[in-house]
Amino acid sequence: MDTPTELGAFLRSRRARLRPEDVGLVAYGTRRRVPGLRREELAQLAGVSVAYYTRLEQGQSRNASDGVLDAIAGALRLTPDEHAHLRNLARPACARRQPDPRPESARRSTRHLLAAMDAVPALVLDQRFDVLAWNRLGHALFAGHLAADSPDHPATRPNTQRLLFLDPHTRELYPDWDGEARRAVSALRLAAGELPQDRRLAELIGELTINSDAFAALWSRHPVRKCAFGVKSFHHPLVGAMELSFEMTRLPESAGHGLLMFSAEPGSPSEGALRLLSTASAGPAPRTAAEPAPETHPAPAPAAAAPVRTPRAPQKRTAS
Repeated sequence: MDTPTELGAFLRSRRARLRPEDVGLVAYGTRRRVPGLRREELAQLAGVSVAYYTRLEQGQSRNASDGVLDAIAGALRLTPDEHAHLRNLARPACARRQPDPRPESARRSTRHLLAAMDAVPALVLDQRFDVLAWNRLGHALFAGHLAADSPDHPATRPNTQRLLFLDPHTRELYPDWDGEARRAVSALRLAAGELPQDRRLAELIGELTINSDAFAALWSRHPVRKCAFGVKSFHHPLVGAMELSFEMTRLPESAGHGLLMFSAEPGSPSEGALRLLSTASAGPAPRTAAEPAPETHPAPAPAAAAPVRTPRAPQKRTAS
């Protein structure tokens, strides 16, 4: 990701959404060449020189202090998530840089936890939103049309962002697809700021930009929001409509892996639909590469039955 270019685009997008009167400035003249605040107006609000702010927006200043970034965030009225994103973009050397690692996988203990959560759809995601593992109900909820062991194959494992924008089955799963797409892109923007040197993440963003006009349009708006909990609406092909609460929690010492879990309101129609989905998908839990299939031995062939002898009827003797 070209971090200086991204920083300038992000700052311009946030200047564009504010008008002088929104921040207590007097707008002189009726013709303005740019939507929203001008650079000099933002610099005035943040208490920095116009020249310094211009260099920052053009990516020519890589050592902005916390105080300067905090002042700019306050002037732009950034949310906490946007503020964190600004810091990552303004000081990419401080963001987490990781070489392309070996294919990641979920820990064995995490897989055991997933298997034990038989009434809760659950998935393990990495920072690129690749599915590293799911339990039986998580697979049935999100991607029953895919093989249950697909997370075990790094080259083709499911990615929730790719499924959302490029897979027609997944698109039909969300009645409010537009809202789900905005939420997904907001989370991906945060990940891109945290991992500016991640090649595979950059390749994913490029793939989605080329193949999905909807993604490209949303990406250009620079939405930024952490989506750690909330409610999602589903229209599942097997059980119909559901509203499920979700929680995303980071797993300790796992290179940023997250556990995504879903639940339904007790006594609600969604809880009934989730139980029905659990029944419809009943069977052995998805087997992972770390868990080999149990050995099976052919049943012994039944012993051949002894031939049945039919006694012959006694012959009648005739007098000679």
